[in-house]
Amino acid sequence: MKKEKCELVEKLGVHFEKKEGLAPVAARVFSYIVLNGKGGTTFEELIENLCASKSTISTHLTHLQGLNKIKYYTKTGDRKKYYIMNYDSMVQGINKTIDDWNEEMKIHQEVMAYKLTVNQLKETPNEEKFNIEFHVDFIEFLNKTIASVKEIKNRIIKNHQENN
Repeated sequence: MKKEKCELVEKLGVHFEKKEGLAPVAARVFSYIVLNGKGGTTFEELIENLCASKSTISTHLTHLQGLNKIKYYTKTGDRKKYYIMNYDSMVQGINKTIDDWNEEMKIHQEVMAYKLTVNQLKETPNEEKFNIEFHVDFIEFLNKTIASVKEIKNRIIKNHQENN
């Protein structure tokens, strides 16, 4: 299982580098924390499993906390901090994605409206009229995708509320 986890930390790390713009070690730290789940990850585990120095891990933990991607909790009688993914960060990421898709949809709607206006002009020959099928299909796709992602987000929120 340890080999599989290491490979997944690496794969997920590359994903977070690209998607979130995280530095390579920060992306691996975040990946490791995500894969450890609610049990949390200690500073010492990160040093040991990611083969990075204390200062490097500390710097990236501070950075990830500043980005609101992780938080920590402590256990009574235990001086260690247990780092976990910040649930709010996930919901904020979903909201940002939905906002981006809505913005893209508005642009397609405006382009489509322009093309329809040009198509209705008397001086536009039939062979020069725009085909708007792509815009219609893409707007429909975005509407359905946004609705599905909102549904998933609502289930995540409901699940989180039930478990806390």
